[in-house]
Amino acid sequence: MRTSNSKLVVVSVNGCCYGIDNNPDKGDYFKYCGQEFWEFVSGDKDLYTEIVEPLGHKAKERNDEFQKSYSRMINQFTKEFIQDFCNENGDINWNKLVEYNSGKKR
Repeated sequence: MRTSNSKLVVVSVNGCCYGIDNNPDKGDYFKYCGQEFWEFVSGDKDLYTEIVEPLGHKAKERNDEFQKSYSRMINQFTKEFIQDFCNENGDINWNKLVEYNSGKKR
């Protein structure tokens, strides 16, 4: 917030977690990037490097969960595709697939 002639003025801030912008004053708003952003929100000039390791651990935990869920969905989609669009020998039944994808709905 800025004060101008005894009026309270609210200034917008565009925050970016990474990067560098050596000209943060954009006239109507400020754009803070990387270290400048993290210092602006926390008051700690070193926060941008201090959060990297904890975020990495959290990201790995979430990534492991995502990979398990992703694998389950791939397996489910594969199972349904085989049931719906493959012949007994495992070949794709292209006529059935094309009819499903492009044929008139009855």
